[in-house]
Amino acid sequence: MTTDLIIRDDTDGVAQLTINRPEAMNAMNRSVIDRLNEHLDVIDIDESIDVVIITGAGDKAFVAGADIKELAKRGPLDGLEAYMQRTYDRLGSFSKPLVAAVNGYAFGGGNELALACDIRVGSTNAQFALPEAGLGILPSAGGTQRLPNIVGRGLAADMIITGRRIEAEEARASNLITYLVEPEDLLPTAHKVAQRIRRKGPLAVSLIRQLLIRGGRVDHETGILLERLAQSVLFASPEKQEGTEAFVEKRPADFQSVRHDR
Repeated sequence: MTTDLIIRDDTDGVAQLTINRPEAMNAMNRSVIDRLNEHLDVIDIDESIDVVIITGAGDKAFVAGADIKELAKRGPLDGLEAYMQRTYDRLGSFSKPLVAAVNGYAFGGGNELALACDIRVGSTNAQFALPEAGLGILPSAGGTQRLPNIVGRGLAADMIITGRRIEAEEARASNLITYLVEPEDLLPTAHKVAQRIRRKGPLAVSLIRQLLIRGGRVDHETGILLERLAQSVLFASPEKQEGTEAFVEKRPADFQSVRHDR
């Protein structure tokens, strides 16, 4: 019997994807990446799912990095193929919000996986590191680009160049994680965050995510223009009508009743 490398559990509009290689600290190899993409293909067109949570099996590791045995066999052409990088870039612009629930080690590719998500919830036993320089390589699945945008260039340089690992408290203080909770509260908190997202207008959430993603890639004037264009789209949407009417009528907005194709 083959163990599923990624387990999908759906609850109330939320798909939880659990990377399931606890015997290998949930290390990422080609098979795990392929399975992740298969799940993303299905979730992308699944209208019953609004938010995705990514976590790791067990309490020792979220993802302890790339599979070193597989990595050792890779040559220059493999580096150009960049299958992990393409997958993480896909996560960074995925159609639905992503919440990382980080338990234990988030090293190398595991750290970069968390960085590709919109919101990160970490347990008190979470640890973060980018140790690639010690292997004579660099974090090329977005680590050199996303980490400085989140924690600042100084801490990013420290983590990437020296490989220093940081504990959960420092991760929270540096905004690497947004929520810091006890291990037993990790998944419940991630699901609470997911449900909080679901109560917002899905088209608004989608456009906000795209603006946040692209905001760091364009100049200020272009970013403001994109913001105005997105707002004009929302002003013409059923979601805006429902949201404002609900506010006036002092009731919760029912965005599910006016779902907009995203």
